[in-house]
Amino acid sequence: MSYLIGSQTLTIRCLGARRRVAVSPLSEAIAGYKLGRSLRLFFGGLRSNSRRAEPCFQMGTWPWFGGAESHADEGRSGSAGWSGGRLISSGGGSQEPTGAGLPFYHEPILLEEIMAYLQVADGRRYLDVTLGGGGHSEGILQRGGHVIGLDQDPGAIAHATARLRGFSTKFCALRGNFRDFPEMLQEIGVDRFDGIVADLGISSRQLDDPAKGFSFMHDGPLDLRMNPDADKSAADLVNTLPFEELLRILIEFGEEPQARRIARAIVEQRTKRPVETTKHLADVVSSVCFRKGHRHPATLTFQALRIAVNDELGALVDFLDAAPRWLKPGGRLAILSFHSLEDRLVKRAFQRLSTPEIDKVEWPAPRPNPEYCLKVLTRKPVEPSEEEVKRNPRSRSARLRVAEKLPEKGANA
Repeated sequence: MSYLIGSQTLTIRCLGARRRVAVSPLSEAIAGYKLGRSLRLFFGGLRSNSRRAEPCFQMGTWPWFGGAESHADEGRSGSAGWSGGRLISSGGGSQEPTGAGLPFYHEPILLEEIMAYLQVADGRRYLDVTLGGGGHSEGILQRGGHVIGLDQDPGAIAHATARLRGFSTKFCALRGNFRDFPEMLQEIGVDRFDGIVADLGISSRQLDDPAKGFSFMHDGPLDLRMNPDADKSAADLVNTLPFEELLRILIEFGEEPQARRIARAIVEQRTKRPVETTKHLADVVSSVCFRKGHRHPATLTFQALRIAVNDELGALVDFLDAAPRWLKPGGRLAILSFHSLEDRLVKRAFQRLSTPEIDKVEWPAPRPNPEYCLKVLTRKPVEPSEEEVKRNPRSRSARLRVAEKLPEKGANA
């Protein structure tokens, strides 16, 4: 269907929702991140809460999508992009940003370093799978690149789109989880990219919006969902999961040394009244754990619940499995992580995909690695400078790893 907005006719294509249940080989290998049977049943098969792809709406037409090497139609007249438009919901209405009263702000972390590693240049095509506030996409666009941005939060898409409206002929946004980006891009006929960037952190806007429940610094509903349409919130987990599963979440996803004490306190508290707000949960944790240093006692508990609610590690594993196949030879993959669980997955995936040969004790000799396709460019993760941390304290835990796609076998030099 089409909508007439001003003098522009915008075409809306529904990209069909899908329910995916397949588990990738890498997911199977990471046994440490599997939850117990109760949690899987609670989520209707663990991943179904975030794995169910939302109907994603493409607004406008972007001739520059084309094939892997084709930009010939760039700037064709009649290309509407996002100019003058808004995100259209499945009901045909407009999707307003969440937390609309908050000022829009976003400071991208390690921006210059990421731009340098991605070798951003005029006419090259990039995929930002975690659009967020649009900071990294803006940096690419300002340097002449073209960007497709993905995000599962409709509020983030609305705000980033408004920020980047001056680049409507070079930018478009799609709603969806970054684990599902291959299906989304296949449906709109997009080929490979010169670079892919993933910022695994939470935007300042999300942290500071009490309605999201990501921070215990502001009282609000205990939500923690990146996708507001997902079935289960953190309050659902806290108030219904058995003690053993709460304990498992806190240990595996929060690496919380006081996990047993916290899980027991939560179970005891919910027998008196449900734990439904961020302040209530923070108070429960603080009642059994003392503050050490500058970190609030509830920090790791909130991290663990957020990871569980959004299946963040499962989504990252799926993304790491697929991303190299969507890079052109010489294209680069830049991933910004913010805690050890994420960074460990990225590091191990890069090691696996950059090892030319694999060996086993029972083999007479090493064998070629069939997955070998990357060259790691960051021997150690890149960290923010002291100046950046002073300017933006939330950048202090950021770690950047970058890899480059190797030439394909049989390709001409």
